[in-house]
This record gives sequence, structure tokens and C-alpha cells, in this order.
Amino acid sequence: MLRRLSIRNVVLIDKLDLDFHEGLSVLTGETGAGKSILLDSLGLALGARADSGLVRHGNDKASVTATFQLPAGHPVFGLLHEQDIDIEDDELVVRRVVTADGRSRAYINDQSVSIGILRDVGNYCVEIQGQFDQHGLLDPTTHRATLDAHGNLTQAALKVRDHWRNWRETQKELASAQARITKAREEEEWLRHAVDELDKLAPVEGEEEQLAEERQFLMHGEKLVAALGDAENDLSRGKGAESAIRSAQRHLERELEKADGRFEPIIEALDRAAIELEEAMRAISAAQADLNLDSGHQENVEERLFALRAAARKYNVPADGLHNLMKDFRRQIEQLEFGEQELERLKEAGAKYRQSFIESAEKLHEARKKAAAKMDGAINAELPPLRMDKARFITEIIALEENEWGPDGLDRVQFTVSTNPGSPAGPLNKIASGGELSRFLLALKVVLARVSAVPSLVFDEVDSGVGGATAAAIGERLHLLAQERQILVITHSPQVAARGRTHLNIAKREDAGAMVTRVNELVQDARREEIARMLAGHSITAEARAAADSLLGLPA
Repeated sequence: MLRRLSIRNVVLIDKLDLDFHEGLSVLTGETGAGKSILLDSLGLALGARADSGLVRHGNDKASVTATFQLPAGHPVFGLLHEQDIDIEDDELVVRRVVTADGRSRAYINDQSVSIGILRDVGNYCVEIQGQFDQHGLLDPTTHRATLDAHGNLTQAALKVRDHWRNWRETQKELASAQARITKAREEEEWLRHAVDELDKLAPVEGEEEQLAEERQFLMHGEKLVAALGDAENDLSRGKGAESAIRSAQRHLERELEKADGRFEPIIEALDRAAIELEEAMRAISAAQADLNLDSGHQENVEERLFALRAAARKYNVPADGLHNLMKDFRRQIEQLEFGEQELERLKEAGAKYRQSFIESAEKLHEARKKAAAKMDGAINAELPPLRMDKARFITEIIALEENEWGPDGLDRVQFTVSTNPGSPAGPLNKIASGGELSRFLLALKVVLARVSAVPSLVFDEVDSGVGGATAAAIGERLHLLAQERQILVITHSPQVAARGRTHLNIAKREDAGAMVTRVNELVQDARREEIARMLAGHSITAEARAAADSLLGLPA
């Protein structure tokens, strides 16, 4: 429930901190005192559209903070967990800041969030219902979900949605497969020619780079052979370098004993040089053997390289992509060969999902009819006390044509009303007058409150256009609803105001040369005077005070 609302620099409100309690809280005040500003402020904290005009003149920003105390297991906690927002002691604090240039920031428990997340959280916490509100229960698109929630049909509706999704996804797969096969059939001759051509070419990934390197090497082959020959000649000139090294070793070895160890390092170095020279000569011979300067070989390399590159240009892929392209073409041909089997499988799966959807949707349809009958009965039972004993609330469940089926089932749900016997029923938001509409919505709220997860409901002048016994009946129904939910009501009706557990008075006054809105909690005599004012106007009479005492149940 809403525990506290703190407002700073919003239009006529400079600073305001309001504490709210369980049960029914009524807010009264003269027209223009700032009741709508209070609602706009609460809406701002819940994610409503920001407007720079809300910032009080002379200030650079406005802010609204709402604090909620929610029961364990409330659905909003799951949403907050998904957003990694921490909750302590089941307390939720939402805050909105709007600057004078119209920009706004949103916070939940001091963590910055998007306006969308703030709005989603707000929808879980508070529902604001105004007399001419075109959202909520007045929006026909919400009627189906409202009925499902009241009838505890949410899980059944989700099952229908799952079957619908499976059916539609299979239909998309079928359409895609049919398109692929149709295209493949149109291109079959070309595909078979391409596969035959690529199969003969037999491209291998990485082959182009290898061939290009070999071609480059072969283009310089004569120079490489000449270099190897020159090196070999230099090492073999005369008796050869190896013979010279071995001859030097023999000269030193003959005098080794006389050298007293001084020749040993020289002999070892010459021995190593002889070994390395031998390795070099073998390497030169191997390199000469590896070099294939046959002009036919170079031509073969170039022919293969140019064939790969030509095919790559023809099929508009890199040369390394030819191998995969060939496999893709083969798959397309296989689709022609096995496509009919795949199409048949998808058709069978689609028919199965369609049947599952229809069966579950028909069960949901029947369950909705039963739930609608129970809900209509409960709502119609609320109408006589609201002085609408001739009116009827009717939930219409209309079967749809197949082309109108959707994830919500086979039917459309619409709340309709008949305000007079014999009059045809019509849409709730078109048939009822302002006063009637308020009472229909109140009856709906009383019935739906038993299944709603929203802990706080706000009514803006739900008693507009009614008075006397009807206003008293509205007050009684609000009092009944407040036993299950926290209710905040902005009212001009003394009969409604007298039913409040908490009474807040909104007044406008001049402070330091500027108009400001103030809110005071009224108790005892102050409350009596406010209700007397609501009954009599500015000139409060003894009769008005006596009537106020009667409404408040005070002794005469």
C-alpha cells in the first residue's frame, strides 16, 4: 500500500509530505485548490508523461517520491528481481525528477531505471480511475484479461497462447520451406550445372593462397637455381672447402702432442665447421632437387589458380568459399529430392498445433462463459445499492471468424451495459452517463478487488453527478472496498467524505506573495466543519453542522 507521498516544487505545491493509512482515505477541498495537482504528482511518480509545466515557477526541477509497503510475494518483486533492483524490508521507493526543460529521471530504491520500468512497477502498485478515464476498465482491449483474472483463467489463457505460438511458428516454417523449394525448382537446371562444374573443379579451402605462393616462387625459379649452383661451385672450387678443412686438421693433429693442448680448441672448431659444411652441401643438393622448373608444372599451377579465381568471380564468392558454396548448392538440390517429405512433416505438425490450439481455446471459451456469468451476477448485485436497480451489466463473449483468431483465443470479450429495461446493451464507455459510468466502474472495482494484485486504488470524483441517497450508497461501497484494498478518493460529496477513515483537506493560500497548496489531516471538529461546508457552501449553518453530525454518526 501507499505509505508516503513527498512532493517538491510541483505547480502550486512547494513542499508536501503526506502519510497514508489503510482503509478509505478521502481528499476534499474547493475547486481549484490543487486536488488534480496531487493526482498528477502521484501519476508522475508512477511513470506518467513528464511535462516541464509541472515544475513550480522559479525552480529548476520538481520531484515526487512515493513509498510503498507491499506484502511478501507481491508480483512486483519478480519484476524488480529481473532488473537487479534490491528490496529491503518489503519497502519500495519510487522517485521521479523533472527539470525545467522537460527532461526527467526515474529511480527505484535509489537505482536509476527507465521510465518504462517505472511505469510497469507503478501499474503493479496503484490504479488511478478517473470519471472520464479512457484507460483501464473503459478500454475494451483490457476486458478479456480482466475476465480471465476474475475467473482464475490466466494459466488456461497462457496455454492457449503457447499453442497459438507453436501453430504460427510452424506455419512460418512451412511457408519458408515452400518458398525455398519453389525457388530451387525454378533454378534446378542451373543448380545442377553449377554443382557439376564445381565438382569437377573440386575446390579446397586454402588452396588459392597455397597456389599463389607456389606460383610466386616458380616465377623466380631460375634465379634461385643459379644462386644454389654458384654456392655449390664456390664450396667445391679446387679441392673443395671440406678438403681444405680436413687437411688443416691433419696438419695440426701431427703436432698435437707438442702443442701442450693449445691445438685442441682449433681442431674441435675445424671439426664443427666440417660437419656444418657437409650439412650445407646436403641442403643445397636437396633444394636443387626440390626445385621443379619444368615449364609444364608452372603452367599447371597457374592454370589451376586462374580457374579457381574465375569460378570465384562467376559465383561472386571468395575462392575459399567455393567449397561451401558447392555444399550449399547440393543441399538445395537435396531439398528438391527430400523437400516433399519436409513439407508433409510441417503440414502435419501445423495441423496438430492448430487442433491443440482450437481444443484449448474452446475450453477457455466455455470457462470464460461460466466466469462471465458469475462476474455479471456479482456486479449486478452491486447495482441496486448504488441506485441502479434497473441497470444491467453484461459481459459479451463474441465468437470470432478464423481470420480473427489470435493468441488470446477464439473470442472477443466486451463489457456492455443496459441502463433501462428493454434498452439494448451497449459498450460500457458509450452507453452510461457520467454518473452512471462512475457507479458501474465502482461496482466493477468492488467485485474485481478480490482478485487484483494492485494494493491501492485511487478514484477521482467517482461520485460526480450524483447526490443524496446515491452518493451515500457510493460511500458505502467504497467503505466496503476499503476493507480489502487501500482506497484514496477525491470527492465533492459529503456522504462519501463522511465514510473515510482518514480525511485530508486540500486548500490553496497565499504564502510570501505566492499561492501554494497545503494539505491537512482533519479530525473531530475540523472534519465536522469541512463536511458541513460541503453540505452548505461557504455559509455554514447550524442545520449543516447537524447534518454533518448525522453523516459522521455523532450524537446530536
